Amino acid sequence: MLTIDQATYDEIVAHARRDHPDEACGVVAGPAGSDRPERFIPMLNAAMSPTFYEFDSGDLFRLYKEMDERDEEPVVIYHSHTATEAYPSRTDINLAGEPGAHYVLVSTRDGADSPSYDGPVQFRSYRIIDGAVTEEEVKVVADHSNQGDN
Repeated sequence: MLTIDQATYDEIVAHARRDHPDEACGVVAGPAGSDRPERFIPMLNAAMSPTFYEFDSGDLFRLYKEMDERDEEPVVIYHSHTATEAYPSRTDINLAGEPGAHYVLVSTRDGADSPSYDGPVQFRSYRIIDGAVTEEEVKVVADHSNQGDN
């Protein structure tokens, strides 16, 4: 189960809406070993595409270096789908290289014909390990205080 605070949930959804009709992407880092998403890090979709996302390699290198210095890891890796449901594509599955991460997909497909979108979204989370996709429950909490190391 992914336990995520309301503010981070809202930031991910806002990023997906803001970048629509291109796919949005980013990471939510947390203390290593905690499984607690705490630090929202929106990234630039270097592909600038409505059907594909790609982290800029330099940005990604800097992010991993920074997370290493802060004793963090990527707890959530997210991106949006602008014309399809929030389910990992074959490409998403092939690129999933963090077996401990929650892969969040946000679908803004209801606004597929809009230059910007502020309507409802589909927010789903998956574990992707060795090509196997397992959907998991998403629990949105007010904040992470008193939540323990879920």
